[in-house]
Amino acid sequence: MKNILLGLLAILTVLSSCDSKKKPSADEISGVLDSVKIEEPSISEDVISDIIQQIPSPLEISTLLKESETKYDKEYLNDPEKISDYNSNYKKALALGVYGTDLGYTNIYEQNQDALFYLNSIKSLADDLSIGQFFDIGTIKRLATNSKNLDSLLLITTKNFNNINNYLQEQKRSNLSILLLSGGWLEALYIVSRVSEKNPDNEELKETIAEQKVIMDNVVLLMSFYKDNDPNIKQLSDRFTKLQEEFNKIEIKTVYREPTYEVVDGMLVVKDNSTSEIIMKDENIESIRNQVYEIRKNIIN
Repeated sequence: MKNILLGLLAILTVLSSCDSKKKPSADEISGVLDSVKIEEPSISEDVISDIIQQIPSPLEISTLLKESETKYDKEYLNDPEKISDYNSNYKKALALGVYGTDLGYTNIYEQNQDALFYLNSIKSLADDLSIGQFFDIGTIKRLATNSKNLDSLLLITTKNFNNINNYLQEQKRSNLSILLLSGGWLEALYIVSRVSEKNPDNEELKETIAEQKVIMDNVVLLMSFYKDNDPNIKQLSDRFTKLQEEFNKIEIKTVYREPTYEVVDGMLVVKDNSTSEIIMKDENIESIRNQVYEIRKNIIN
């Protein structure tokens, strides 16, 4: 326990000492962890929350989809009737993450009937994983069947994940948190990849894919904490590492500019004026898409 606390304290030290404009990199966190022996994986809520905030939300995806004038396509989503195929906690946790993203997608297009199917699947999987108590299906159902409530739905989803993560860590099942996170992120990347493939001239979609390089590094890092003790995560980590190799062929340069302050609705807010330059080729994006399709196929089957 002492070693675990020392490890968490070291992580928090890195997080608090970093410049407020710069999030700690995977290498910085990994370097600290290498200097501290941790007998059991235990990841601070700050680290998880930092990664969650970088994951593309259904709201962000919806903006891109509308700009590309893409119509609703149910074929992008995982069949909600397949829950009986997921007969292990490993498969159920990944599927729960996938279905969470699919629910957001149905909400974007106001496909209420499909949304209800995914809600039922989510509830069933959550109960099987003994985390059903964190899902207020009545409230989520009301929000999910009205696209105007998307912000509230996202807020509840994020809050739920934080509560689930804390609970699973207390129950010594924190590996399931990583699977929930990984499944949801990959599904979001999968949907954007499919839309991008159908709209090859949409540069913003390509940039959205390329920007996932940062979260890719952190997801692989999180998996590294568990892969030595969990053969399933080891296999998934190996697949994600191959995807990471494709992302490493993309370069992201950040140009820092001083933030400015604005008054919005009577409140003083900070405006981030920094910009990023993405150096990539079309073949890089195509290779990433192909890897994503392969990993996703393995996850849902």
